[in-house]
Amino acid sequence: LLSGRISTLKDETGAIFIDRDPTVFAPILNFLRTKELDPRGVSISLLLHEAEFYGITPLVRRLQLREELDRSSCGSVLFNGYLPPPVFPAKRRNRHSVAGPQIAARLQSTGDRAPVRRSNTMPPNLGNAGLLGRLLEDRAVAAGTASDPGMVRIVCGHHNWIAVAYAQFLVCYRMKETSGWQQVFTSPRLDWVIERVALNAKVLGGSLGDHDKMVAVASCSEIILWALQADGNGSEIGVFILGVPVEALFFVGNQLIATSHTGKIGVWNAVTKHWQIQDVVPINSYDAAGTFLLLGCNNGSIYYVDVQKFPLRMKDNDLLVTELYRDPSEDAVTALSVYLTPKSSDSGNWIEIAYGTSSGVVRVIVQHPETVGSGPQLFQTFTVHRSPVTKIMLSEKHLISVCADNNHVRTWTVTRFRGMISTQPGSTPLASFKILSLEDIDGHAGCSAGTDIGPFGERDDQQVFIQKVVPDACQVFVRLSSTGKRICEVRSVDGTAITAFMVHECEGSSRIGSRPRRYLFTGHANGSIQMWDLTTAMEMLGKPPEAGGLTEEELLQQLEQCDLALTRTPDMSPAGSFAHSSTPRASITSLQSQGSEGTREKLGRGVLPGPSHASLPPPKLREALGVFPTLSASQSSLPSCFLAAGFSSRGEGPGRVQPPDDGAGAEVAAFVR
Repeated sequence: LLSGRISTLKDETGAIFIDRDPTVFAPILNFLRTKELDPRGVSISLLLHEAEFYGITPLVRRLQLREELDRSSCGSVLFNGYLPPPVFPAKRRNRHSVAGPQIAARLQSTGDRAPVRRSNTMPPNLGNAGLLGRLLEDRAVAAGTASDPGMVRIVCGHHNWIAVAYAQFLVCYRMKETSGWQQVFTSPRLDWVIERVALNAKVLGGSLGDHDKMVAVASCSEIILWALQADGNGSEIGVFILGVPVEALFFVGNQLIATSHTGKIGVWNAVTKHWQIQDVVPINSYDAAGTFLLLGCNNGSIYYVDVQKFPLRMKDNDLLVTELYRDPSEDAVTALSVYLTPKSSDSGNWIEIAYGTSSGVVRVIVQHPETVGSGPQLFQTFTVHRSPVTKIMLSEKHLISVCADNNHVRTWTVTRFRGMISTQPGSTPLASFKILSLEDIDGHAGCSAGTDIGPFGERDDQQVFIQKVVPDACQVFVRLSSTGKRICEVRSVDGTAITAFMVHECEGSSRIGSRPRRYLFTGHANGSIQMWDLTTAMEMLGKPPEAGGLTEEELLQQLEQCDLALTRTPDMSPAGSFAHSSTPRASITSLQSQGSEGTREKLGRGVLPGPSHASLPPPKLREALGVFPTLSASQSSLPSCFLAAGFSSRGEGPGRVQPPDDGAGAEVAAFVR
């Protein structure tokens, strides 16, 4: 400070003002005087920041060690595994017409955009007019991520398989009970950036030979489908063109479904090997239950297709798309959720459908097994949202809706009788909260398809939201979807940013009585995948943590007897004396063991005496101050840019450090304003 390496401000008398927080500076000053650390209720992170500003290496070492005890490169008890980044594959041979060069040229023409936007704060594009703007925005996102090809964009799972999408290639992993997760398939490097992924690891209702495991990727209007074998080999089934941007890609049974907001739906049947495209009303939402695909459309209607039967009209060879229900207000159906109750009769299921509209209305409709021909009946209506509903989930116990107002969530409890929704006492309000999530629109923080907040989980179990607040965050929060209560916090074990996440249940064992375990998979900017055990987190929810180890006060007390500075000194302050050294060396302000120190003498005139082991300035500064105690050579000292000082008795208010005089002694005081 006195040497000028830390900026100072002097008044007309030459007194130096220290413009720092007095609450945080008090423990710092006490440490300089006594070498004892008393946090006095101040946050450890604030003290660490202040100690780094002043370059007090011994104090920084203690505080860093204290913080390191709360973090581990091996993660917490929830950490379950780590998959390193894969090797980049060879480029795919372009056997089909790919729109890569045209897309790349169009991407280069897009302009710069604002760095951050709020997720789901604007109403969804409900017509063809808004599609071009969204398409250009998606293209800009793809352009941004292409510069970081090693970043994880999307993670999806099915049974004991997961598919991880990077910018231009795909990797599939399979979990075995004995060997854990193993990489089994890597796609060739593609000409375009992957925007959608679908995985089908187990086709129900019969074997399809080599095609019982399939994975598909999409970008713009093009879809590539591979068949996966158990030994890890994969073969390309084909390339399909939807003709318009693919906004959703998923499997329903053994059928691959692609939908677009413009009103096109594409279906590929694994048995007939037939790709069929159908024009319908502009689509805003979809959901699948069993073999049924339901589409929420812009005109307020809900349509359904039985994809297992794959019905075709005889005259024009079109898909048989049937209108199931029309909203009374004819508002666009922006969110859709279907719940199939257990079979109550031979005639079929009791079908329950919850949907949200562009006006913020939430409705529940039901279909009785005995009245299949008459269509669903309106059951309940909720008008609690003032923004368009973006997500909705009807589960066994709860109804959950999310609107465009910063992911505002409203939840209700669902009353059931013999598995069917009941009117007595009906659905009752449960909770209201927000899942704030900021998106990076330049694409460097991930793909929007890979950072969906949820809710995740089976409909007959507790579901969760995954909240990543800022784009480059290295931590996410897992919250109950019913109440918003925090279940746990997951932090990257290597400190890298989380760019994609997904919750998935895996069958960990084939033994009788074993149940699937729920995992959180996080993809990171360095290409790695980290896995977290949410089943354990749910079991630990509500249980008080068992006390163990040292408390913060006990740890700091133990560290007073140890020298932590015999390591490389970090470059933490503007002081030149604290620069990096090429080899490890002892710190300038090393702390020796208390047992080896002799009795300290009090400081010079004008300074309040500290305890008997207070540190003293170095020899040159002591000579300038007129302080000449008798000390052993092993005792530690302060660097030349620091001044061991107490609080002056001259007054209150903004304090000052008085420089030394030329006389026999010096009056030294340190204050804070």
